[in-house]
Amino acid sequence: MEISAAGRLKVRISAADVGKRVSVRRLGEPGAAGEKFTDTVGVLTSWDDGVLLITRKSGETVRITESSLVAGKVVPPAPARRRGPAATYAELARVAARAWRPVESEWLGDWELRAASGFTRRANSVLPLGDPGLPLDEALAAVRRWYGERGLPAYVQTATGAEGTQEMLCAELERRGWVREVTAELWTGALAPVADRAGGSGEDAVVLSRTADEAWLARYQRKGVSEVALKVLGSGPSVWFATMPGEGADAPAAIGRCVVDGRWASFAAVEVDPARRRQGLASAVMAALARQALAEGASAAWLQVETRNDGARALYAGMGFTAHHSHHHYRAPDPVTESGTSRTAAR
Repeated sequence: MEISAAGRLKVRISAADVGKRVSVRRLGEPGAAGEKFTDTVGVLTSWDDGVLLITRKSGETVRITESSLVAGKVVPPAPARRRGPAATYAELARVAARAWRPVESEWLGDWELRAASGFTRRANSVLPLGDPGLPLDEALAAVRRWYGERGLPAYVQTATGAEGTQEMLCAELERRGWVREVTAELWTGALAPVADRAGGSGEDAVVLSRTADEAWLARYQRKGVSEVALKVLGSGPSVWFATMPGEGADAPAAIGRCVVDGRWASFAAVEVDPARRRQGLASAVMAALARQALAEGASAAWLQVETRNDGARALYAGMGFTAHHSHHHYRAPDPVTESGTSRTAAR
C-alpha cells in the first residue's frame, strides 16, 4: 500500500487508471466479522458513479465503493514465475488454438471465429487476440450472426490473470449481458520432469498411435464421437494418442492425447478407468507422451484443468505444473423479442 511520509495510507489511483493493474485496501463491510481491512489486487475495469470494479486473476469481479477505499496504487504486472517455462499469454493462446482446431473458421479482424458442429466450446468460440476491426457492439453482432447461421450459440473465449489478458473485454461482455459459463486454468511446466516421472505397473505397455482408434475412443469421456469430433481430436502440428490396455476386452485402462508444437507439448484427454485410479496410470501415460515430445524437440508443456478438479490439480502440481492464467467462455444473452422478453422465456 502507498504510505505517505507521515505514515498515512494514501489512495493514489483514479478513474484515469482504468485498464491498469492495481492494489487497493478498503474498509470491511459494516457489521461483518473478521479483518477490518480487505486487500484486492487485479485489473481496474471500471470506475463509475463512485463504484470500482476490479477483476482478479481468477476472473472474479470485485465491487468496491469509492468511499470505502483507504489506500490504492498502480502496481506492475505480476512477476514472472521462478519455475517452469516463461511464456506470454498471446504465445500460449496461439499454441493452444493450434492444438484443437475447428473444422471451419473465419477472421473478423484479429478475432478468429471457430466452429465444429458444437463439439466443445474451445472449437466453437471466438478467440479474440487483437482488434476485430469494428466497434465492439458491431463486432459482437457479427459474431452472433455468424454462429446463428450455423445453428450454434455464440461464445467468446477470454482470459484473465496474466500480462496481456482480457479483463477489460470480460467486463465489457458482462455489461452487455454475456454470461460466463465455464472457467478453467491453463497450467505450464517443464517437460523433462513429466517424462522422468515413474508410473505404476504396466508403464511399458503404453502404446502410442497417430490416430484415435476404437479402443482409445472406448475410454474417451465423450461418447458417440462424430466425424467432426475425430477431425478436431486429430488436429494439430504433431498429434499422438496414448493407450494403456486394460484387462480382457474392456476399454483401455488409461488414455491420453499430446500435441507437439515447436517447444511446446500439450496434454489432454488423460483419462483412467475409475476402478484403477491412484495406481500411477495417468502418470505413465503422460510420461510416455512426454518422452515422444522430447524426442521431437519440445521442452515445455501445458495443459488445461478445471478449477474444481482437485485430483487432477494435485497430480499436475506434483509434476511441477503451475497456473499461468484463467480462461473463460462467455455465452451471448438470449435474443430479446419485441415484447421485451427473451426467446427462451417466451417458449
